[in-house]
Amino acid sequence: MVLRRGLRNWLLAKDADPSVRLRVLRDLLDRPADDPAVVRAQREIGRKGWAAQILRGQHPSGQWVTPGSSAFDLYRPKYVATNWRLIVLSDLGLTKKTPRVAKAARLFLDRFARSGDLGGPASEVCITGNAVRMMARFGYLKDPRVKAGIEWLVRHQKKDGGWHCFRSRTGTLDCWEALAAFVAIPSEVRTPPIRQSIERGAEFYLERRLFREGPAPYRPWFRLHYPVHYYYDLLVGLDTLTSLGFGEDPRMRPALDRLEAMRNRDGSWNMDALHPDTEDPAYQFRGPFYPLGLEVPGRPSRWITTTALQVLKRADR
Repeated sequence: MVLRRGLRNWLLAKDADPSVRLRVLRDLLDRPADDPAVVRAQREIGRKGWAAQILRGQHPSGQWVTPGSSAFDLYRPKYVATNWRLIVLSDLGLTKKTPRVAKAARLFLDRFARSGDLGGPASEVCITGNAVRMMARFGYLKDPRVKAGIEWLVRHQKKDGGWHCFRSRTGTLDCWEALAAFVAIPSEVRTPPIRQSIERGAEFYLERRLFREGPAPYRPWFRLHYPVHYYYDLLVGLDTLTSLGFGEDPRMRPALDRLEAMRNRDGSWNMDALHPDTEDPAYQFRGPFYPLGLEVPGRPSRWITTTALQVLKRADR
């Protein structure tokens, strides 16, 4: 991919997070793994920037914010407790090779598997999908608890090809975590049931053009966010579908056109809001929540811009 000079310089600037620089170098500019700039960016993740800041707040016990011995204590308060910070650390590129990540991941797997929330009777697609995605990225794909979560996601796909975090006979675009979990599973180790589930799930999204659901457009879906936690927006759908190889399906065009229309003149994209996005007054929140932000809402975002450019590259745009 050819990037205009100003945009490239901004994405690779010294003050850019090393996780962003790594993605730009490796995924957009196709630099090899042994390129000095790639090696340097990879080495700095967890030592500088966003990941380092998150790790500094970790308790010696392995968790963040809330002490306690239950899975609930790893999940609340939203969106700053252990569950949410681990999701972000997996996005940023850390693995179990980082001892503090390994400690938190083992704690998470032990508690959520014990409570039945990871492929068990208490599982929900939102929790299980996020858990599988981050644990696969961390390097725990062969862990039997992660395998149980994958099998659970396949079994709980709706007849229409979608998923839903709540009781429903039909799926919803808002429940994207299962497909995103399958993205984190290398294609060569995806079983036939997983591949079939991906095909059915992708068709569910493509039939709806990634954003057509309900009698009226849902405004937060057309605003870009990071971290996304378990919320959906246009870029979440595009990132997931293009990562699974559906970028050139003609039904992707309306969503891709909308993404390109959101681009700033300098080639960047803004981060519109932090979650929970309270623009929609109909959305009800239960209990206290604390937004987790890495960048400033309403301004150009290096993370969003890099993700959008990856989407366009995969879609051959």
